Amino acid sequence: MELKSLLDQPHKLPTIPKVVQQLIESFSSEDVSINEIAHQLAADPALSAKLLRLANSAYFHVSRTIGSVDDALRMLGFVMVRNLVLGNGMVAAFRHIQGIDLKQFWRYNLYTACASRWLASAAGANGDLVFTLGLLHGIGQLQMHVGMPAVMVALDQQMNVLDGGRAALERQALGFHFGDVSSELARVWNFPSTLILALRDIPNPFAAFEFSEPAAWVHMGAWRARTEVLVMNAEEQVASYPFEVGKRLGIAPAWASAPLVQSPCRDGVVMPPLKELTEGLDTMLD
Repeated sequence: MELKSLLDQPHKLPTIPKVVQQLIESFSSEDVSINEIAHQLAADPALSAKLLRLANSAYFHVSRTIGSVDDALRMLGFVMVRNLVLGNGMVAAFRHIQGIDLKQFWRYNLYTACASRWLASAAGANGDLVFTLGLLHGIGQLQMHVGMPAVMVALDQQMNVLDGGRAALERQALGFHFGDVSSELARVWNFPSTLILALRDIPNPFAAFEFSEPAAWVHMGAWRARTEVLVMNAEEQVASYPFEVGKRLGIAPAWASAPLVQSPCRDGVVMPPLKELTEGLDTMLD
């Protein structure tokens, strides 16, 4: 199946809530009405309750209880609220996917988003952008399983969907990989070009016509998430570490601590454990 044919199946494309569509439109609109979006969120009891649970989670360390959508927007900022609602919307859009452990899959994406944000923020880059990319970068994998299940079963038998070599396997077998599909889904949903291009380049940042730092940060975050979710041993972690991408970004592997370095990072900048880094945000996966 060609990439175009995979997406030319309207009945198999995920349905996303109206408020999520509005939030996607806000990426490109300078006239977005924050009050209107707050009203839409508040009008959805289940979604607003989930948002407030997330806003009051340990992840944000807020000094007082956030009791309304308006409070959440003021305390967390529109971009982070948008990220939380987008992430929840994507989880809801793909509820039943044959052949994929969705709990593991979304935990991997959440770990990727938080690890990428931590790395980018530590380097002075746009952490919110890479958080969005980290949450969304794997949705192409889900769409491929929906649109071409028989083909994907065969590939799944060869390699785990979360394996670092999965994109290369898909490209060899199909002529495209999950990053291409994620990118095209983002195009269908009218995401801005910056996000569309970055989603395509995350599996292999050096394959891009122009190197994308946001894609590279997510590539690094995905490695860290993979080591945790796939329970990689020390040898596997070292063998799969993206040294060249890290070098291009200007970060030494010391951020990941053992087993990549033999002594503690001298400047103390070591990523916290992922369970600590994402504490409270697992509510998004419910």
